[in-house]
Amino acid sequence: MTDLQQLTATLLKFRNERDWEQFHNPKDLALAISIEAGELLELFLWKKAEDANREKVKEELADILSFSLLLADKYGFDVKEIVLEKIRKNAEKYPVEKAKGTAKKYDEL
Repeated sequence: MTDLQQLTATLLKFRNERDWEQFHNPKDLALAISIEAGELLELFLWKKAEDANREKVKEELADILSFSLLLADKYGFDVKEIVLEKIRKNAEKYPVEKAKGTAKKYDEL
């Protein structure tokens, strides 16, 4: 079992012990990811990035990752596989020779 599979299994056990699966449909998990991402952004609002509370950043990031793993599990996605697939697609859209050192979108390169 990989680290991600073990982590997902631990999350599922935690969730199932509390009978929370009933609340974890794909829509609500996606909403939770967005809400937690908003809470992460709030930690940086009106301050320099280095002034954000690292402990709170860690907690919000853990929430985002946890809900993301639960959503991936809901759809039967292999997290490693889908991330690697996205990297491959982005490599095609953003070839090094065109994208290196620029923040331009792929259709502007």
